[in-house]
Amino acid sequence: MYELMVEGWFSAAHFLRNYKGKCEKLHGHNWKVQAFIRVAELKKSGIGIDFKILKSYLNNILNEFDHTLINEHRFFKKLSPSSENLAYYIFDRLVQKLNSSQVIIHCVSVWESNTSSATYFVKE
Repeated sequence: MYELMVEGWFSAAHFLRNYKGKCEKLHGHNWKVQAFIRVAELKKSGIGIDFKILKSYLNNILNEFDHTLINEHRFFKKLSPSSENLAYYIFDRLVQKLNSSQVIIHCVSVWESNTSSATYFVKE
């Protein structure tokens, strides 16, 4: 089994719903997102899946959020746009885009700062 990782970034604002504290107020982050993909076998070229393809899929998803108020995104109209919920959303969208038995989305980590992240993965 091989594991590949691609990384992307976006800048956006959000506020947390049903939360008491600083983060209930509008604020922003420079978010970092890491997507980990697993493949069992390599192609004849010696690669599992082209990094260019993975980066393109990830960046298309992240562009939905770049320079926006995440709370206004259709998925987050009622759901709090926490790092945890962002990780789930991005994971789910990658699964939809890749939709392959050869490629498994292992997990997605969303970093809202250099020291704080949330990761979503399916229980194995």
